[in-house]
Amino acid sequence: MSRQETGKVTPLRPRRPCPECGKPSTRADYPFCSPRCKDVDLNRWLSGSYAIPVTEAEENLDDNEH
Repeated sequence: MSRQETGKVTPLRPRRPCPECGKPSTRADYPFCSPRCKDVDLNRWLSGSYAIPVTEAEENLDDNEH
């Protein structure tokens, strides 16, 4: 029997826990478990809670480009 005949689908990526609450992620909201956890994460990005650190050398490179 082929996979098509049995109706089983092989997932494209492994299931991972939600980065916000640890519950299993859903396909619709991957990598989150729900729209709520997705919105919580988006709010953290938009409010500046998450930040990518910049070193002093990188800041100097930006000044020389102008």
